[in-house]
Amino acid sequence: MTVLDLPRGDGTWQSLKLREPTQWTIPDGAARTRIAFGAAHVVADPLGENVPGAPAVVDWESTLGFRRHLFAHGLGVAEAMDTAQRGMGLDWDTTRELIRRSADQANAEGARIASGAGTDHLRAEVASLAEVLAGYEEQLGFVESTGSQAIVMASRQLARLATGFEDYARIYDLLLSQCERPVILHWLGTAFDPSLAGYWGSDDVEVATKNFLSVITDHAERIDGVKVSLLDAEHEKGLRAALPEGVRLYTGDDFNYPELIKGDGIHHSDALLGIFAAIAPAAGAALAALDAGDMAAYDDAFAPTLPLARHVFAAPTYYYKTGIAFLAWLSGHQPGFTMVGGLQSARSVVHLADTVRLADAAGLLPDPDLAAERMRHLLAVAGLGR
Repeated sequence: MTVLDLPRGDGTWQSLKLREPTQWTIPDGAARTRIAFGAAHVVADPLGENVPGAPAVVDWESTLGFRRHLFAHGLGVAEAMDTAQRGMGLDWDTTRELIRRSADQANAEGARIASGAGTDHLRAEVASLAEVLAGYEEQLGFVESTGSQAIVMASRQLARLATGFEDYARIYDLLLSQCERPVILHWLGTAFDPSLAGYWGSDDVEVATKNFLSVITDHAERIDGVKVSLLDAEHEKGLRAALPEGVRLYTGDDFNYPELIKGDGIHHSDALLGIFAAIAPAAGAALAALDAGDMAAYDDAFAPTLPLARHVFAAPTYYYKTGIAFLAWLSGHQPGFTMVGGLQSARSVVHLADTVRLADAAGLLPDPDLAAERMRHLLAVAGLGR
């Protein structure tokens, strides 16, 4: 049995006996009763100049290998989303290459992929809504040219320039009229990106929801679903019940996903989740159990992952990407704990130690010896070797 000494926030240490990894059920293909995407991160090239403000340099072999890992557990890939550090280090040139490579791989394997189209390649101080629309059109056109489904991401520039809901309605009306196939609309809350305050024309969530629904209703035939990341389970339940027939709700609630995906017997949520990148084996097993009608197995697979998810996505939530990359490193999916933009420094050593504890409790460390060795190296670099 592997024993790992981990620091606590009060200065004491814990000797943690790492459990044997869970032997997860590997699903035979994608889930049948739910559509599920894992929003994947990018692996930084350790030899690249991946410092704050520099263009991203990606380890393509590890990055694409991680997507194959998600496919193997029956998940689709949500590509080039906030998990991949859109708006936090991943520039547009690298994003295009990421989408192209990932879409080629998904298409070759017959796997599902959807990719983010936004306006993050525009300068922050764009002066007109026409520039915002043109930016959206450029990215939407590129995503669809790769064969990927498009996810229309929220725009920081639109949030800054819009003077009311009418501006949102006009931009989305013009953009959705051009899409080649039904898209996923993304409503990203301020916990993930504070610059998106007032999206859909109001800081009042009830008013913003009414506005959001009007866009969906007006364009229902062009919308496959909506991805909502407000971390509010009750709001999500109300919204999904109000959606037009045929429009899915893809939960982005990394705090409450087991109950939302399970549903209430009338409505359920599908999934587009960053945490699925970290818990893919458990997610694949849970969704396979749901397909089989085995609700006890569904609960058993997901329940231990929830404390881990809530910790990884703890405030400031937008730094959750650090936990996702850290767990990929501990699990052997990438050679180093280096991130685009130097974001590996965004969580403390104590936070990461707690991440190890929770991942171990959830049975998500596939090689305990490797995880322990790597964590010891990290602690030593931080001046905490024992």
